[in-house]
Amino acid sequence: MAGEKTSIVLFCATSRGLAVLEELAVLAPECSLTVLSFREEPCEPAFLDSIRSRAGSLGAGFLEAKKTGSPELAAFWDSRPADLMLAVNWRYMIPAGVYRRASKGTFVFHDSLLPAYRGFSPTVWAIANDERRCGATLFEIAEEYDRGPVVDQEAVVIGPDDTITDLFPRVTEAYLAILRRTLAALLAGSAGRKVQDESAATYVARRTAEDDRLDWTLGAARVYALIRAVTFPYSGAHCLLEGRKLRVWGGRRLPGAVPSSGAVPGQVVEVRPGEGSVVCAKDGLILVTEVQAEVAPRVRADLVLDRPGLILS
Repeated sequence: MAGEKTSIVLFCATSRGLAVLEELAVLAPECSLTVLSFREEPCEPAFLDSIRSRAGSLGAGFLEAKKTGSPELAAFWDSRPADLMLAVNWRYMIPAGVYRRASKGTFVFHDSLLPAYRGFSPTVWAIANDERRCGATLFEIAEEYDRGPVVDQEAVVIGPDDTITDLFPRVTEAYLAILRRTLAALLAGSAGRKVQDESAATYVARRTAEDDRLDWTLGAARVYALIRAVTFPYSGAHCLLEGRKLRVWGGRRLPGAVPSSGAVPGQVVEVRPGEGSVVCAKDGLILVTEVQAEVAPRVRADLVLDRPGLILS
């Protein structure tokens, strides 16, 4: 109908979803906006209330939902015709009966350079695998996850000491850069698309606690990579000290240093007061700087790993 505003539906979560919401408000102030989000897990930073509050202050519609195709939401969708749908850090399947309602299409942001790292937590996996780059992709939704044609991508360099804390804002900025480049074409229905190369596809699964367990028999590069990958805001890499779980929140690799004769993987070989404790990996040494024992605060590692000869397993 003449005079109706162009409508955008944003499925979003985490601080990254909030950042995209803010950018949409700047780039498309003339559009009608509806926002969907869901309650965060107890172990992660809160985001739902911030997204709800900001949507309200922008005059956008808001709905808390995970199962967007449930029969209870049929009336909601019938009352809100959509021109464009976007999904940011959305963890649940959006059924075809929902995404096909968007006349200009439904597009998903993913934090990898598709077709590499399809699946869950791709930036975490990329750091843990000691990759040297990750990135962001905007693609058109398809029935099979992460397989739709690509609209745009932006690479993000992973430095040798970068943690997930360092990478998260850079990948978020890549999302925003892609949004700035593509939104006008998306709203016009003219955005280009490139089919993904299935022969180059790789996949990563949802991470489990076992994936975050440190294996000191691996090379120092892989041990250090895992520490960097799952530090805050994730749950931290972990191992056992005298039969009890110990989380390792920080550390650094000691270049060129090698274990002394007789030292075994996981052994504390040096305590550096005020700095941390040096632990053996298979082929090198890690200076562990911050740890957390069970039911205890995070502390400097030398306060817990306080003598040579202790073994982490």
